[in-house]
Amino acid sequence: MKAAIITTYGKADVLKLEERESPVIDKNEVLIKVKAAGVNRPDVIQRQGKYPAPDGAPKDIPGLEVAGIIECVGADVKQWKAGDQVCALVAGGGYAQFVNADAGLCLPIPEGFSFADAAGLPETMFTVWNNVFQRAHLQKGESILIHGGSSGIGITAIQLATYFGAKVTVTVGSDAKGQACLDLGADNYINYKTHDFEKELIESPVDVILDIIGGEYFDKNLNVLRPEGRLVYINAMKGNIVSLNLGKLMQKRITLTGSTLRSREISFKRNLAAELYKKVWPILASGHFKPVVFATFPLNEAYKSHELMESSQHIGKIVLEID
Repeated sequence: MKAAIITTYGKADVLKLEERESPVIDKNEVLIKVKAAGVNRPDVIQRQGKYPAPDGAPKDIPGLEVAGIIECVGADVKQWKAGDQVCALVAGGGYAQFVNADAGLCLPIPEGFSFADAAGLPETMFTVWNNVFQRAHLQKGESILIHGGSSGIGITAIQLATYFGAKVTVTVGSDAKGQACLDLGADNYINYKTHDFEKELIESPVDVILDIIGGEYFDKNLNVLRPEGRLVYINAMKGNIVSLNLGKLMQKRITLTGSTLRSREISFKRNLAAELYKKVWPILASGHFKPVVFATFPLNEAYKSHELMESSQHIGKIVLEID
């Protein structure tokens, strides 16, 4: 099979198309003929040598989410058969013509979704559902601040939070990105290049914050949270070492949490997939969620997808389409 390989750690152009052996599946896995693969920031960090793949995943083939057609199934797989169209969360190897996936981490492609649309679902859906709804317990009538509102995570969090009745504010890097977020259901946006979100929200604090930035945002986040607020970290692009005022944390009774997904145990991810299928997939099927694919690239131009990701000019998902 052909795959986009990290030939050495470095800039985007280290991604090269090469031949590799197709994966061998175990009894609980399926082999997927990949039609599209989502591009995510962890892929970029892996390419830079700062995010090694977990044991059992390909070390030099990035890609955490795919959509395609099941080629064959393992001996113990009962819920899928060859020919089924699925999207799947994988621990790596998605930038390839074939990838193996745990059967429990596959979900059917929603009606009306293309392969490219569906390839952008697993990583963001798993992440947002776990962190916003399971960990932060966002409720109807509450408010949430989403940093990076125009990212793949952001556009997913906006739409799910809005669907379940929360008020949504996002931070973005341009007014065009802000308008895109409003179009998806956000109530308000703050352009962080022209306005300080702390000053904007200090008089109207929020219940939940989903943060990918870290660094200097940390104390500002605490300041704009209501009592009993929940602050959730899923990345720390601007620094993971911060100073915490414990008095502020205690006085407001703030819950501080965070998570990563890739290294979690398979059983956790299977349970998460089952809950998504029950509670979120009907929303997708009903047409109340809009997939936002900003750009697609062929597999041999995977490096261009990383260049776009690093430019932060995109709104929504970047996807590789694989022939």
